Amino acid sequence: MSGRTYPITAEVVRALALVLRGCDELLIEAEFAQKLARSAATGKPLRCKLGLDPTAPDIHLGHTVVLNKLRQLQDLGHTVIFLIGDFTSMIGDPSGRNTLRPPLSREEIEANAKTYFDQAALVLDRTKTEIRYNSEWSLPLGSDGLIRLSAKYTLARLLERDDFARRMASGQPIAMHELLYPLMQGYDSVALHADLELGGTDQKFNLLVGRELQRHYGQEPQCILTMPLLEGLDGVEKMSKSKGNYVGITEPPFEMFGKVMSISDEQMWRWYDLLSMRGNDELAALRRQVAEGRNPRDVKVLLAKEIVTRFHSARAADQAEFEFMARFKAGAIPNEMPEFTFATGGKGMAIAQLLKQAALAPSTSEAIRNVEQGGVRIDGSKVADRALLVQPGTYVVQVGKRKWARVALT
Repeated sequence: MSGRTYPITAEVVRALALVLRGCDELLIEAEFAQKLARSAATGKPLRCKLGLDPTAPDIHLGHTVVLNKLRQLQDLGHTVIFLIGDFTSMIGDPSGRNTLRPPLSREEIEANAKTYFDQAALVLDRTKTEIRYNSEWSLPLGSDGLIRLSAKYTLARLLERDDFARRMASGQPIAMHELLYPLMQGYDSVALHADLELGGTDQKFNLLVGRELQRHYGQEPQCILTMPLLEGLDGVEKMSKSKGNYVGITEPPFEMFGKVMSISDEQMWRWYDLLSMRGNDELAALRRQVAEGRNPRDVKVLLAKEIVTRFHSARAADQAEFEFMARFKAGAIPNEMPEFTFATGGKGMAIAQLLKQAALAPSTSEAIRNVEQGGVRIDGSKVADRALLVQPGTYVVQVGKRKWARVALT
């Protein structure tokens, strides 16, 4: 920071509290408070950077945690830089991995990057977002520039990374190009004159490299803000498509609404902290209301509607709420549901296998768990026997409050 100290006003305190909400770590908090104070005093917005390598085309709510934080920074008046790592994707980020990660082809990178910002813009304000590609400065750097950049960091420091250290200890290979990744990510912060860089907790080392390189280039070092991984619908594992506990941002409104309503009351507050754009004062008021007797379900409805509105529309959120209440509060059966026909040779099908084949459970073990927890109904009657053999016929099968299917066994 420069030698001048700026006053920490009430406005700065409120802004800092909003930035800190739900975050894992802010380094260095005192430095960032001064950056906020300087911005407030001078009217010059901070430059807040998020770099994403387009390694996959689609995102779910877990991916939006850091985007929500960027949107809060936009609403505070700061500049958001959405950096697409088209150059670093060709290296492959080894963060959190115990094995060498194959670099993406140029074609894969370009295909994924096409959808990245369109999805991110469902959270961010398009008009206030600066979109950049790190090939802009990484390619012109050239081999001589890369050598000079590499001279500003030591191998010993790079090998302090947990994933590199584990691979070294277990005798697994570390390719030379992987060592370049944190340097190139750090150089992005130099090129963009970043005041703040955001990332997941697994990115902390890379973000710190950016601070160090900025010092070497005579810049004020950026602060870093790490965001936690969002737990999925089960409230335990991180949100993941492979685990089936996710909410996709392109899912239909009713499905999205129902999934949010399925989370626990305790988890609801975690999701409010990480996903809601409501201010701290409003969240505190909602907590007080629940503590004083308000039904948590009503507050969860507000969260579900906020999320559906963000990715669809307010009208879609109202309709999803109406359908949800009609279907599950009044016990109505949906007019439309997936339909399946399975040939059993007249022998019927085990309930766990039926649920799995009808996509009502991701696995037979999960299907059995649903039965044991009383969450499975056939034609409105609860299934109590995990070993039930469902005889040939046509049935309406329900799992939980959201999943339905019409199944014909022949």
